[in-house]
Amino acid sequence: MTLTRFLQKADKFEVQAYRQPADHVRLAETHIAYSGSPFKHPDNPDKIILVADPYSQNTFYYEFNREDITLAEDLPSIVNLENESLTMVRLWVRKGILAVRCTPFRVANTLG
Repeated sequence: MTLTRFLQKADKFEVQAYRQPADHVRLAETHIAYSGSPFKHPDNPDKIILVADPYSQNTFYYEFNREDITLAEDLPSIVNLENESLTMVRLWVRKGILAVRCTPFRVANTLG
């Protein structure tokens, strides 16, 4: 019997430590949950961009200060038709803070 495949070095397997689940009832009193795919802000490392529906043609994004985010929960990743996957999270953001919601639109004359 000849070997046709050899052992390969396994990648590092990260194990996340167990964390107590958040009390969502108490958290909802002082926070609002936003879901989407997180990205680094291109200019400011103290901010995070959260794209609401990254594979949609009508998407928008939120911009939050990192210090205003109390909890980040992992959600199932999403995959597009080209087998590219994106991480999805739920961010719990303090109520009353100032954030940015950006919605792209096409510039056009709306009168006819």
